[in-house]
Amino acid sequence: MFKKLRYSKVKLIKHLLLFLVLMVVMSSCKLLNPNRMLRTKYNYQFDKFDYEKKDLYVIAPNDRINVKVLPNDGERLLEVNLSNMQLNAGGSYAVEYDGTVKMPIFGRVKVSGMTIRALENFLEEKYSLYFNKPFVTVDVSNSRVIIFPGGSGGSARVLGLQNENTTLFEVIAQAGGISDGKAYKIKLIRGDLKSPKIYLIDLSKIETMKQADLILQANDIIYVEPTFRAPSQIVGFVTPYLTLLSTITLIVTLIKK
Repeated sequence: MFKKLRYSKVKLIKHLLLFLVLMVVMSSCKLLNPNRMLRTKYNYQFDKFDYEKKDLYVIAPNDRINVKVLPNDGERLLEVNLSNMQLNAGGSYAVEYDGTVKMPIFGRVKVSGMTIRALENFLEEKYSLYFNKPFVTVDVSNSRVIIFPGGSGGSARVLGLQNENTTLFEVIAQAGGISDGKAYKIKLIRGDLKSPKIYLIDLSKIETMKQADLILQANDIIYVEPTFRAPSQIVGFVTPYLTLLSTITLIVTLIKK
C-alpha cells in the first residue's frame, strides 16, 4: 500500500510539473504581457510612407483656424479686426466633425483636407469679391497627437502640435524620449479609426533616421511597443503555480506520514 501511495505521489507531482510546463509554454503574450496595446499579426501588411516626399500639414476636424485678412496685398492701411462683428471678414473658427467651419458671409466652408497654403489661396479668392487684392494668412491651433512612448503606465501623453511642421522626432522629444520601448517598432496610426492607415517606423538605426522627419497630422497616434521583460514576467506568472505545487506536495507528504 505504501508503494502504491508513493507511486501515486510521484505520479501526481509529475502531472503537476507537466501542467506547469504546459502553462508556461502555451501561455500567450496576452497573459505574460497583458498591458500591451495595438497588437498586429506577425505578417501584418503595414502601409508605406513615401519618405522622399515632404508631407505638409493637412487641416482636420477639431482644429482651430485663425484667419487674418488685409487688403491691398497686405498693406496695413486697414487690418480687419477678426472679432469685429461689423466687418466679419475673418476670425477664429473651430473645424467641426464634418470638416467644415461656419464663416460670416460665406456660411459653411469645407476646409478639412486642405493644406495651410491651399486654404489661404482659397480664402483670398473668396474675399476678392469684397476686398481689393486681399492678403490672407491662416494659422492652426488646437492640433493634438497621442503618444505612448513605451514606458510603464502613466507615460502616455496628449501633446499639442507646436506648428504645422512638427516632426515625429520633435514629439518623441517632447514626450521625454523612448523610455522603455522598442525604437525599431513604432506604430503610427493615422486617419479615421474605423479604417486607419498604420505605418511601422524604425528609429533604431541612423540609416532610418529620415523616417522621423515626417510631418505629423492632427489626431495621429504614436505607439512605441514596450519592451517585453521575459524573465521577470515569466517568474511573476509562474510563482503562484509553484506555490500551489509546493503546497500540494507538502500535503501529499503529510498524508503519507
